[in-house]
Amino acid sequence: MDMISDLNTSSRFLLGPGPSMVPPRVLRAMASPLVGHLDPEFLQLMQEEQTLLRLVFQTDNELTLALPGTGTSGMEAALCNFIEPGDAVLVASMGFFGERLAEIAGRYGAQVERLERPWGETFDPAEIEAALKARKYKLLALVHAETSTGALQTGIPEIASAAHAQGALVVLDTVTSLGGLPVEIDHWDVDVAYSAAQKSLSCPPGLAPITVSERARQALRQRKTPVANWYLDLNGLEKYWEAPHAYHHTAPISLHYALREGLRIVEEEGLEPRFARHRAFAEMLWEGLENLDLPLLIPLAQRLPTLSTPQIPPSIDDAAVRRRLLDEYNIEIAAGFGPLKGKIWRIGLMGHSSRREHVRLLLGALEDILASA
Repeated sequence: MDMISDLNTSSRFLLGPGPSMVPPRVLRAMASPLVGHLDPEFLQLMQEEQTLLRLVFQTDNELTLALPGTGTSGMEAALCNFIEPGDAVLVASMGFFGERLAEIAGRYGAQVERLERPWGETFDPAEIEAALKARKYKLLALVHAETSTGALQTGIPEIASAAHAQGALVVLDTVTSLGGLPVEIDHWDVDVAYSAAQKSLSCPPGLAPITVSERARQALRQRKTPVANWYLDLNGLEKYWEAPHAYHHTAPISLHYALREGLRIVEEEGLEPRFARHRAFAEMLWEGLENLDLPLLIPLAQRLPTLSTPQIPPSIDDAAVRRRLLDEYNIEIAAGFGPLKGKIWRIGLMGHSSRREHVRLLLGALEDILASA
């Protein structure tokens, strides 16, 4: 078997559900010389990273950090730290990642009850409130931006208020929303929120931002059993991130360089201008897709600006179009899966990928391909 002597991957236009395109500044930051994971320079960088994460989460939570691992490590940490065997957990599921929340919670011994909506729909907050009143739950978990469908769950403040009125903590998945549309953890009174570096923050995969409220920290302190996942135990991670910085694991140094630089880009752009940019280019995409007879699955009021899901007419060969986009135009978009397999495409305009030229390139490519199909 011939070996590849040099790594020479294609330079793709990453317009799928993640990873998104990475700005040159972030790539250059990754090439900086390594230091030790307890080096004073790196510990200073971690403090800067925490400050910037609090900015994008819009929170003053002291326990705010970046976990090693992709967004699923954030999901797992958000559940394993607050679930003990036998705890009742309500999961409001409206797609694949709501189902993953339920599966992970069950693996940690929770008594999981699902409140479900069909893929592509969202919840009325009153529906969740009624379910919360039916039983005493330790925790409510739900997805803010469902990556499998492109649906945005609105009414988070009302949902959180209803959960707290019944004594439940609120865990919120912000993997596809953080950095691309408003996420206001303190204003919404969310207890635990997690995300991923590779979506709207436009950094390489491998770190998962997480923030934890004082209410949730108190619940963590009151556990009767040890956290069942050693690596993602926030008790140990907190001691590493906070002075005097006790050893916990060997941090992925270069990925932290990247995340810190990506967060600096968010700060420099400003949250409101950044959200407006994502919205403007999403609307440009939506109009173009409609003109190509590719209507959007999600109604406008619940539609994500970071991830769009056009419906595919039966006359179009889903896989063939995506393959031509990749081979002929160097553009990556993603297929639907689960009940939406073959019915939608998933197009991401997240972070550095959310640019006017990318929208026009994709729409032009689709027009050419569909005209010749």
